[in-house]
Amino acid sequence: MTLDDYDSFCASLPSAIHVVQWGGAHVRKVGAKVFAIGGWGDGKEPSVTFKCSDIAYDILKEQPGLRPAPYLASRGMKWIQRQTSRSMDDDALKDYLRESHRLVVLKLTKQARRELGLSAS
Repeated sequence: MTLDDYDSFCASLPSAIHVVQWGGAHVRKVGAKVFAIGGWGDGKEPSVTFKCSDIAYDILKEQPGLRPAPYLASRGMKWIQRQTSRSMDDDALKDYLRESHRLVVLKLTKQARRELGLSAS
């Protein structure tokens, strides 16, 4: 997945916005809450960071090419960073990005979800 592919996919998720911050990272938010961060790749494949469930975190953090997300995981948050596609292909990454988006939407207030036209499912 290139950075353009990442940007295009995240833009397709409901009410997702794009901001460039933290040293040029492509940050994706919903309702002002971060659900994905892309960038900092050494080659054409960017590192992609996403929120995940406790169970997914425990499994993914042990896989080659994946790691607990710098800064976020050190603060007890369940975020994973995919550094390469070796152990997670692009289709699986898209599934995790969708789930990250959903997890963040669930944490928004009912009013915020309503204003964004999002359901809580």
